[in-house]
Parts: sequence; structure tokens; C-alpha cells
Amino acid sequence: MTWLDYDFMRRALLAAFIIGLVAPAIGVFLVQRRLALLGDGMGHVALTGVGLAFLTGTAPVPTALAVAVLGAIGIEVLRARSRSAGDVILALVFYGGIAGGVLLTYLAGNRAASSLNQYLFGAITTVSGGDLVWLAVAAAGVLIVLTIFGREMFAVSFDAEVAHTQGIPTQFISTLITVLAAVTVVIGMRTVGLLLVSAVMIVPIAAAQQVSKSFRATGLLGAGIGVACAVGGVILSYYVDAPSGATIVLLTLACFLVALGLSSVRRSS
Repeated sequence: MTWLDYDFMRRALLAAFIIGLVAPAIGVFLVQRRLALLGDGMGHVALTGVGLAFLTGTAPVPTALAVAVLGAIGIEVLRARSRSAGDVILALVFYGGIAGGVLLTYLAGNRAASSLNQYLFGAITTVSGGDLVWLAVAAAGVLIVLTIFGREMFAVSFDAEVAHTQGIPTQFISTLITVLAAVTVVIGMRTVGLLLVSAVMIVPIAAAQQVSKSFRATGLLGAGIGVACAVGGVILSYYVDAPSGATIVLLTLACFLVALGLSSVRRSS
């Protein structure tokens, strides 16, 4: 038997393809806006959703999705109305999200606590058919929104003040980007884990930036790198019996180093 003969591997590869495609598609906007750490913050918020799901006995993916979206909206409201700097707002979300997740998981009992690592670091081989449906629906929603609002999201990411003068609702678009980042984090939590999913959003884009010259090319190449590393990481982790999330992230970092080397060679020639 080969690895494709196993149902769990086929589900794992499909989940990896989804997160490898969607994460860099959102990450390119976060990198452009210098919000590379936003994915980490949304991961901590989603952790609160996972803890709430454990406590209430609901499904973790939709519960985490709802909490993460509410958290994303809350971040943008605070950034718009608070006198605190944006990085301070993100720090508050970081701390509150992870504290809430740990507390709720503890209140849910030992069984929930033992399952927490699956969401922190990923457990792609445990992805169920129901999880896959939620992931596919969420990913389709993200891609549809990108298709509709992609131009406005680029304008706001490139220069929010200029976008505002052009009549683009910058506050709405900023909130939309943050919400999409939250959804993407939840999509990736079973694949690479809440603590590592931000890397799949950012590192492929950072690698693509080394060799591409336009925003569009960076996004397309980043998505290609993301898919290749996510699918390749799952296959490699199967053969070496290693955690899939860590393997995927290390592959993205390897791609970054290769791209950095190619960029250095090109500049010196």
C-alpha cells in the first residue's frame, strides 16, 4: 500500500492544499501593510474559540471561526478608536486570547487539555470529513471575497491615505483584511497549528518577494510556494514520521533561503 491508499492521508493532502493556497493569498496583504504578526494574534484569539468549544461541547472549527472573526472586528474597532498604538492593541489581543484559551480549556477538564496540542501544533492526519467541509467552505469564502475586493484591498495595503482620497472605504477594507486573516488562521489550525499557521501566511510571501517584481507576481508565486510546501510537508512528514506542521514550516523557510540566495546571485551578476 502507498500513502495515497489511506483515507486520512487523502484528507490531509486536501487540507494542506487548501491552507497552502489560501494562507499566502492573505499573507501578501499583511506583509504589504507590515502586519506580519497579525496572524499570530488571530491564532491566539482562535485558541479562545477552541477552549470555548471544549467547554461547551461544540465543534472546535466553527466555534473558533466565530470567535476569531469577532476578535478581528474587535481589533479594528480598537485600532480606530483607541489612542494606543497598533502594536499595543495586537499585544493585548495576544495575551488575552491565549489566556482565555488556556483558562477555558482548563475548565473543560483533563481530556480537553490533552487535545489542545492538536490545535496548537496541528494534527493534520486527524482531520475528519466534517472538518474538511468547514475548511473548504471557509476557503471558498475567502477566495470569493478576494476576487470581489482584491483591488480595494491592494489600494488600502499600498497606501491607505491615497485609497481614502479615491473614495475607497478604508476602514471597511482594513476590517475585511483582518477578518480574512482570522478565517485563514482557523483554516490552518488543524494543518499546521495555531502557533505555526502564521508562518505559512508570511514566509512564502517573503520568499516570493526575493525574486518577483510586482505585487501580483509575489502573491501568485507565494501561493505556489505555499501549496508546494504544504503538500510536500505532509508527504515528507509521513515518511520520516515527523509532525506535519513543523515540517511544512521548515520547508517554507528552506524556500526562503533558496530565494534569498537566488536574489543575491542575481544582484551580484
